[in-house]
Amino acid sequence: MAMLEITDFGKRFTIHHLSKTMPAVEHINFTLDAGEFIGIVGKSGSGKSTILKSIYRTYLPDTGKLLYDSGRFGIIDLAKVTERQMLYLRKYEIGYVSQFLNVMPRTTCRQLVTNALLEMGESEEVARVETERALTHFELDSKLWDSYPNTFSGGEKLRLNIAMATVKKPRLLLLDEPTASLDQQSKEKVRQIIEKLKNTGTTLVGIFHDIEFMEGLCDKVFDMQTRQLTTAKETAVYES
Repeated sequence: MAMLEITDFGKRFTIHHLSKTMPAVEHINFTLDAGEFIGIVGKSGSGKSTILKSIYRTYLPDTGKLLYDSGRFGIIDLAKVTERQMLYLRKYEIGYVSQFLNVMPRTTCRQLVTNALLEMGESEEVARVETERALTHFELDSKLWDSYPNTFSGGEKLRLNIAMATVKKPRLLLLDEPTASLDQQSKEKVRQIIEKLKNTGTTLVGIFHDIEFMEGLCDKVFDMQTRQLTTAKETAVYES
């Protein structure tokens, strides 16, 4: 059953001081079944992040349909849902991880992860245990747990961002270069969590420039240049 079906999706941006409207991406079509992982590949500026941000409704699509099979609302078009519905989906169903951390000020690392779990209805005790487990897994020094993230390094912020999104075990998880500034050991930690989420039914869409990281994780690969969706095995044979 399709969890996400994107049909003739397109997004344009207006450069007001030049009075120009530029197409960022157009004619995107792919389908993702529940529990699958699709990797989007393509050169910088090809529109990969625009697709993810439009699914998450950071951007409002200009053309096409983004049909999502919601646990709460059934099949809905993310291009047309209300703001109230989108807030619900972001809180309970759709997670987003980017290279950048944007969080509430004066909230500690521990509080951010704990609050994410409490939002999902977990008890304070379960939230406490799961928070400590997640922060330990991503090797965030316990001395940082009660510190504000604005003091963290780029890699520490990214690991916190991943922890916040993955502890909620979303139905659909969007990954926008989540390993960009991580060392190999930290990348392996991310891979372990992605595999665990996938094995428990989470559907994923991800952008990775590290092709080796994607091997064995993705079920399908969408190429922005060819606009073709292939299985990961077909892509591996083609690239070899």
